Amino acid sequence: MEAVTEFRALVVREIDAGGYASAIEPRRIADLPDHEVLIRVDFSSLNYKDALSSIGNRGVTRQYPHTPGIDAVGRVVESRAPAFQAGDPVLVTGYDLGMNTPGGLGGYIRVPAEWVVPLAAGLTPEESMIIGTAGFTAAMCIDRMVAHGVTPESGEILVTGASGGVGSLAVAILAHLGFDVVAVSGKAEAQGFLQNLGAKAVMSRDEATDASSRPLLKGRWAGVVDTVGGPILATAIKSSVYGGAVTCCGLVASPDLPTSVFPFILRGVTLFGIDSAGCPRPWRLKLWEKLAAEWKPGNLAQVVREIPLEAVAEAFPQLLQGRSRGRILVRMGR
Repeated sequence: MEAVTEFRALVVREIDAGGYASAIEPRRIADLPDHEVLIRVDFSSLNYKDALSSIGNRGVTRQYPHTPGIDAVGRVVESRAPAFQAGDPVLVTGYDLGMNTPGGLGGYIRVPAEWVVPLAAGLTPEESMIIGTAGFTAAMCIDRMVAHGVTPESGEILVTGASGGVGSLAVAILAHLGFDVVAVSGKAEAQGFLQNLGAKAVMSRDEATDASSRPLLKGRWAGVVDTVGGPILATAIKSSVYGGAVTCCGLVASPDLPTSVFPFILRGVTLFGIDSAGCPRPWRLKLWEKLAAEWKPGNLAQVVREIPLEAVAEAFPQLLQGRSRGRILVRMGR
């Protein structure tokens, strides 16, 4: 590959007390961390965590200036690890990428070899970033449910926050696998979008939230993919069938869980916490192989809109305000 010393990156800087601004700046490859694998980034994608990094959230990023981007796909330029050679197509999602390590919204990244996943033959670079951390997180949720014994014959699956990145891909993957999916969204205009992805029904947030103090509700859900937390998650747990599997991967509504132990000790409901950033490598490789093959939905193009790097700063507020739908693919350019 061509010898490059500088590249373009989206850089977030602290501009005054409590203020942050994002702009595209030139960066030097020599300034990247001294890890084993240097990758030229062709595509990234936008996630809620990237938007939090852009406004100085210290729980995501401790020091600025910083380049966000927890997803990246491209080709290896240099590698000190024997598992990877120059020219190999690879992807990186999760770990510390884009948090405190310069991320995929830059033209190059340098990361530890253990973070790097070979791009499976069944995925194009664009498809891998449409899936990205969001789809990978959805796959972790689904894999937990399947391993728990949930099948399409077990009953309905509830997906909350369904118009977002994780939720929309969870709907698409579950429908592709033959599950009956009920989607919850706060966006009335998202109904057609979710039904096109395969949801058999769409509920409003109000319909999915029980305001009573009852410890148990009529059992309906064989499995749950929850991306929001709070009262909706509590309601989903109380509405799960005997032996149901509930997965929790987000807290955009609330980090609180206002429920009791009754669903767990009277119905044997299991609550699985999902953390995609620290997913062990063997499980990570297994899931990416599934996402490139039997778990790959045929309607990925319906989930995504593509933007150039220059438009990323304008997209962050949409993510933070919950106005974004599906996935945002970022074409890096040169």
